[in-house]
Amino acid sequence: MAPPSREEVVARYAGQRPTQWGTDLPGVVAEVPDGALALTFDACGGPGGDGYDAALIDTLRRHRVPATLFLNARWIDANPGPFGELAADPLFELGNHGTAHRPLSVTGRSAYGITGTADAEAAYREVADNEAKLAGLLGKPPRWFRSGTAHYDDIAVRIVGELGERVAGFAVNGDGGATFNASQVAQTVAAAPAGAVVISHFNHPDAGTGPGYAQALPRLVDAGQRFVRLSD
Repeated sequence: MAPPSREEVVARYAGQRPTQWGTDLPGVVAEVPDGALALTFDACGGPGGDGYDAALIDTLRRHRVPATLFLNARWIDANPGPFGELAADPLFELGNHGTAHRPLSVTGRSAYGITGTADAEAAYREVADNEAKLAGLLGKPPRWFRSGTAHYDDIAVRIVGELGERVAGFAVNGDGGATFNASQVAQTVAAAPAGAVVISHFNHPDAGTGPGYAQALPRLVDAGQRFVRLSD
């Protein structure tokens, strides 16, 4: 079944008001089964967000640890070479991190000082436009979506589902929005409970994320921890 059009979504949610807001809502996936860990990394794009942490990606490859990478449209445009390499690597699943990296809202609600999408039409476009970009580049649409800031209202979560994607949340903030130092990242990731979806970033090569994962992953691998991509 084809996803609904923008006009259908706007008409369906006209006049409806959300009742929930945050990072942990029904329909937002923050855990995976069977004791695995799902490492997820965002590339937010835009001013100050177009970097590429090649060392972090190399660490994942060296230890054969799969991950789900959420790409914003602006990051894709700024990094065609790295995008192509990541898209060709079966170790990674590529997800949708939105068109303009905004909290997904139908009322314009903000998070961390970033203004959310203003209405149902804007929420639709934030998901659908980057979904179309990724589908064109990959030959198939992404299966997972994470908004900028990972904040949603309940109507926005429903819109994502109508567009054929699932919403990725998180149980562990692995790098504090790329603000943690290497020691903090290593301690947080190594202590992640079984079944957690872990959120971090791979667009800040000067942050503590890469060095922290370089410390944590060998410990986890040696302990027999299993890792999955979200679609696994």
